[in-house]
Amino acid sequence: MKTIIQSLAAVSFILFMLSFQLIKTQISITIRNELGNTEQGVTVQLFETEDDYKAETNPVAEGKTDAKGVVKFKDLKSISYYVIARKDDKDNTGGGEQTGKLEANRINKVTIVIQ
Repeated sequence: MKTIIQSLAAVSFILFMLSFQLIKTQISITIRNELGNTEQGVTVQLFETEDDYKAETNPVAEGKTDAKGVVKFKDLKSISYYVIARKDDKDNTGGGEQTGKLEANRINKVTIVIQ
């Protein structure tokens, strides 16, 4: 009986440790307008370098916000990203152009305002 309990404890520990490695580095970006309301249909691009950001070339990820104003990107590096968020004549120029360094193996959250 003692061996079974030890085996179950060992398996539980291994599964617990594996669960931390299953989550890949992700970011969830919420886009809000100047009034604080979430914005659906905003095109969001992530860039690794400032040069790519300025030239708007080589985005590492691109997507559109959903009905709740959120776009999610998965399988990212644990670095800081440059962000362009744009809808019609609104964008994030002047603030929120760069994320902080993403925490590895976590779902990072950022809010960006477009105006």
